[in-house]
Amino acid sequence: MNADKRELKRQYREQGPQAGVYLVRGSSGRAIVAGSTDVNGALNRHRFELKMKMHRDAELQRDWAAHGEAGVEFQVLDVIEPRDDPAFDLKHELATLAAMWREELGLPEA
Repeated sequence: MNADKRELKRQYREQGPQAGVYLVRGSSGRAIVAGSTDVNGALNRHRFELKMKMHRDAELQRDWAAHGEAGVEFQVLDVIEPRDDPAFDLKHELATLAAMWREELGLPEA
């Protein structure tokens, strides 16, 4: 492993999970927009569930079965920067951002 890769891994470990809003959209148009305190982990979970043929959304699973990974889009829509303010409510912020993105994309409320 070269020094650049080691440095990138070190930086990733130090950064920790990143909160944000993500999109998982199938070729059929079915889409999930949700918030997570670990946005990359959430996207990895969806990808893993689809690969293992055990995703909770049957329509997305059909898109994956028909087109493979190319049939499903995974995207981070927004990231929330960490804050030291004790009054900051991360879960509320995630829910609000997810609702704003669903409205922006013309998707129904979750």
